[in-house]
Amino acid sequence: MRPEHCLTRNHIEVWHERALPSGPERVRFWSVLRGSILPILVWTGVACFVYFVYNPLVAMVLGGLFALSFIVGFGLRRRARHSVRCSVYGALGGVLDKSMAGF
Repeated sequence: MRPEHCLTRNHIEVWHERALPSGPERVRFWSVLRGSILPILVWTGVACFVYFVYNPLVAMVLGGLFALSFIVGFGLRRRARHSVRCSVYGALGGVLDKSMAGF
């Protein structure tokens, strides 16, 4: 896949349509995080809540599920012949996007 076409946009456009440039430009890691602020804040709050209310083990399980989802997403993107950078950004964006589907 050509680098200029290897962009992950859909999760950012869902939350903040103006977070990315209009044309095919290299997406920086900060753009991925800036477009994902709401899911990051929600899941950080959930992790802190379960850490203090239930048990630190529950927060570790939640983090493990996120890590597993990230690894699977990364592997699927690499298998589809995306670049490493696109795979990392896409896996992070995909985990945050799909995890917020219930909200």
